[in-house]
Amino acid sequence: MLCGEQVVTAERGDLVVVPPGLPHAFAAAPGADADILIVITPGVERFEYFRHLERIAYGKVPPESLLEVQELYDTYFATSASWEDARSGRS
Repeated sequence: MLCGEQVVTAERGDLVVVPPGLPHAFAAAPGADADILIVITPGVERFEYFRHLERIAYGKVPPESLLEVQELYDTYFATSASWEDARSGRS
């Protein structure tokens, strides 16, 4: 996970709390699968956002389609050198 500019490796059973407004990202380690439970508080309507992610995962819509809905779901995309380094194995 990316929390701010810090990359954190969560293991089975770990809990990661992301403070409001902190840029973050999550992904399974390269070549691995992962299950994740996401709890968002206070409750906001995000079900369709995660359905959109599923459509991307199954190739039904392109990843770029998220750019069209970022304001709708208050989810904005940014670049992070530390995240890119960790995902490419350079960290």
